[in-house]
Amino acid sequence: MRAVGEARGHAYVTLDDHVTLASALADPVAFVDDLPERVILDEVQRAPGLFLRLKWTVDRLRTPGRFLLTGSSNVLLVPALADSLAGRMEVVRLHPLAQCEIASRSSAFLDALFAGRFPRRAVARLRGELAERVVAGGYPPALARPTPSRRARWYRDYVDALVQRDVRELGRIAHLDALPRILQAAAASTAQLLNVTALGGALALSRPTLREYLTLLERLFLVDELPAWSSNRLSRLVKTPKLHLSDAGLGAALAGHDAATLAADRGALGPLLETFVHAELRRLASGRADSIAFHHFRDRDGTEVDLVLERGAHQVAGVEVKAGATVTGADFAGLRKLAAAAGDRFRAGVVLYDGEQVAPFGERLFAVPLRLLWEA
Repeated sequence: MRAVGEARGHAYVTLDDHVTLASALADPVAFVDDLPERVILDEVQRAPGLFLRLKWTVDRLRTPGRFLLTGSSNVLLVPALADSLAGRMEVVRLHPLAQCEIASRSSAFLDALFAGRFPRRAVARLRGELAERVVAGGYPPALARPTPSRRARWYRDYVDALVQRDVRELGRIAHLDALPRILQAAAASTAQLLNVTALGGALALSRPTLREYLTLLERLFLVDELPAWSSNRLSRLVKTPKLHLSDAGLGAALAGHDAATLAADRGALGPLLETFVHAELRRLASGRADSIAFHHFRDRDGTEVDLVLERGAHQVAGVEVKAGATVTGADFAGLRKLAAAAGDRFRAGVVLYDGEQVAPFGERLFAVPLRLLWEA
């Protein structure tokens, strides 16, 4: 049988095995019919022909959890795959590890944010540890490497492997060499507004081509577009999305930063720290029963909030990110505008900083040390 090992009552079958993949491609019907009763089917996007037979099998016997399908790309963005199992599957995105998971802790940050309550307390500053956490990222294989240089090498090798394997299977890409260049450009401009025309011009790619490639990179969970938040109360809001690398460690490796160079270059640390916080909050939100949507806020005067979180239709919170150890009232300008635009839906606004104190800065506005993202 093609199964390789067992996992909590499920047989494990991977399409990374060349013989197994060849079998799935040659006769998808027989392949699915021959699967064990409960099975994990890994890298399933490599054989799209399996999905029609999986649909037929599921329709005959609706047993929840019988098939666990995993892969390194988003099947919802592959129309032939998503359409086949529409209404028959639940999709869970497995993010890299959050800082609280790495430390085997739980985080109550999102509960405190939407409750609008951050009790006063003092903690130690992160100092140099902050840059170290940013460049380490959250991918388990990278974290298992014993040195920072080997972690950075793993990230670069990971990108190369995805380009050479998954990209060839997911789309007809005329120039594979363009994707690493796009990722490097994205790493250099992470957490900035996405200007497709300017980025395409710098890379000698047309706007439609660059847009197609960015969609493919999203499919591979390498980049995330952060849409702009909108409100009927404000007509002067910028509608351009921001572009984030999916993991700050990946971004640092592609941009050539280690912890020492990042700590010494505040201009580079700021955007990567914002990407780090964006990824952390998405990871914390992914394990919750409630649905939290992510946006950014910016008006035409340049007033902005790095992250806007919406819980359902009636709760809005904002998070601004600072690499420094001090906070002033001016740092809350964007959060105050967001509060005015959200009205009764506004729950809290937070400036995360590398400081020691939780401190109130007005009604439902707080300065909060960064380490409280992952510490109780």
